[in-house]
Amino acid sequence: MTAYDILFEPVQIGPFTTKNRFYQVPHCNGMGYRDPSAQAAMRKIKAEGGWSVVCTEQVEIHATSDIAPFIELRIWDDQDLPALTRIADAIHEGGGLAGIELAHNGMNAPNQLSRETPLGPANLPVAPDTIAPVQARAMSLQDIEDLRRWHRNAVRRSLEAGYDVVYVYGAHGYGTPHHFLSRRYNDRTDAYGGSLENRMRLLRELLEDTIDEVAGRAAVACRITVEEEIDGGITREDIEGVLRELGELPDLWDFAMGSWEGDSVTSRFAPEGRQEEFVAGLKKLTSKPVVGVGRFTSPDAMVRQVKAGILDLIGAARPSIADPFLPNKIRDGRLNLIRECIGCNICVSGDLTMSPIRCTQNPSMGEEWRRGWHPERIRAKESDSRILVVGAGPSGLEAARALGVRGYDVVLAEAGRDLGGRVTAESKLPGLSAWGRVKEYREAVLAELPNVEIYRESPMTAEDIVEFGFEHVITATGATWRTDGVARFHTAAMPIAEGAQVLGPDDLFVGRLPDGKKVVVYDDDHYYLGGVVAELLVQKGYDVSIVTTGSQVSSWTNNTFEINRIQRRLIENGITRVTDHAVTAVGVGGVRVKDVYAGLERDLDCDAVVMVTARLPREELYHDLVARRDAGELASVRGIGDSWGPGTIAAAVWSGRRAAEEFDAVLPSNDEVPFRREVTQLA
Repeated sequence: MTAYDILFEPVQIGPFTTKNRFYQVPHCNGMGYRDPSAQAAMRKIKAEGGWSVVCTEQVEIHATSDIAPFIELRIWDDQDLPALTRIADAIHEGGGLAGIELAHNGMNAPNQLSRETPLGPANLPVAPDTIAPVQARAMSLQDIEDLRRWHRNAVRRSLEAGYDVVYVYGAHGYGTPHHFLSRRYNDRTDAYGGSLENRMRLLRELLEDTIDEVAGRAAVACRITVEEEIDGGITREDIEGVLRELGELPDLWDFAMGSWEGDSVTSRFAPEGRQEEFVAGLKKLTSKPVVGVGRFTSPDAMVRQVKAGILDLIGAARPSIADPFLPNKIRDGRLNLIRECIGCNICVSGDLTMSPIRCTQNPSMGEEWRRGWHPERIRAKESDSRILVVGAGPSGLEAARALGVRGYDVVLAEAGRDLGGRVTAESKLPGLSAWGRVKEYREAVLAELPNVEIYRESPMTAEDIVEFGFEHVITATGATWRTDGVARFHTAAMPIAEGAQVLGPDDLFVGRLPDGKKVVVYDDDHYYLGGVVAELLVQKGYDVSIVTTGSQVSSWTNNTFEINRIQRRLIENGITRVTDHAVTAVGVGGVRVKDVYAGLERDLDCDAVVMVTARLPREELYHDLVARRDAGELASVRGIGDSWGPGTIAAAVWSGRRAAEEFDAVLPSNDEVPFRREVTQLA
């Protein structure tokens, strides 16, 4: 008996019994209908890793539910069944039950591909994620009958495709049942509006239709908003009323927030289990099992959710992405080898940018089919080569880890005392402590690999490397933040007066702070760091303004669901935001800024400037080694991570994995696509 045995008890869901309490809730992945084989391979590996139920993302049931440009699955007609069947079959092969989330997106569907008129309870603009010059048409009773028929057709097709759990979706502000339930969108005066009983009528009808259609052949799940977190939205009183009336209809309740952003808050802004305050107590209103999420990374937190009667099943999207084998590792007592989700939401950015899902912790995510990568397995070594990895940042750690798992003898040389590189530095910034798990996981694996030696405080030159007899070298020496203003707006250095105080993030990482009290942060990077640096400086007592060429600070974080919380945090901290402006010159005692649209200039007083702009790769060692290789002194040299091309931490980790995968491999030529693709068959 262990403290975690309760997590491996079976749960009855309709006609099926789960093998444990781990449940991969529906989550998007940026692959959808375009890459069904890739998605099937990804879902299969999760089932292999111990997730008892593995679900799809939302699956559009009709052409009036088209959320293009976003790429989700579709079940518009029978043409979509082969792709859906492939995914269900893969989940079954992995040992899991397959769930499908049927979605009519209603007022969240601008129908830009289908060009159908959006449908909703009222005549309102499409919302919440897609801003388009189009409005939804208030549904007539005939429209509602049509919707019920479309949903029923989708249920029938889902059974034909082999799914075990069929969803009625009304959460995250997306599903049409959500729009009818919410007073924010539903101002109807007929039998589908007004009272809670009327507003839940469509949800009741869809549930009853689905139960009738499945006829005991599948479980029926309902994913529903428990709190909309917005004025006029769905409240606790609403959801309690729904559960009192409909609580016994579906076989499973899946509790979610009123927005995807609210369900997937980053670790910077919310702790593990953030949803508990909204979900606690709801299970008492139904005898059916309930599942919920909360970026659960601690097995102890999972156990408490079950023992406290909050959840029956531990739902996960992001933790199942970071470690598809999380359930099996808990079962086997390998807790130190869990890739804990760091809550950075780089996974979310895949869907928001319509590109295959990726993960900072798990570089194999999205690469299972197209490159054949697996989170736990990698092919054995193909030679007795000994490999030197220079630099123990995220890419170097991952390269050493993966090469070590393959069985190669690896030497990892780090110039400093601490491992982790930029991860170690950035995890000390406000709100980013969870990011240290990127280093901690890899250190834990490396500690169990006797064939990997780690040397700290060991700077290396090309001469040292040749002298020590290394033949194969991977350089992971990182990058340096520029302080000359070069980035997106300026591609050449801006004028900086002699005596002006200019710093970069690298200065702050080592504790070097500005003199004086008034600081301007210039953000032309547009990801998280500009806002975090400004927050750090406020905590240190500075009066901070942040100037950015974007229309919002840290504008790319729109793709990680942080942008609104970042603006709020800046406002709460008293940070002055100067958006749509570029710093054009730095003087002693101030900067000149220019409006990026009209070109109007003005001056801002400050004692110092912190540039968060672009980075320069530290590539000198790589080029020295290439010369040695060309002279016949080395067999191979490869640059990875930020020293090859500065990017995200996720990109650096992925680069390290790729280097390990491709070592000793026969690679395609540069003229060939280096991964598998699914190509549309012409009609």
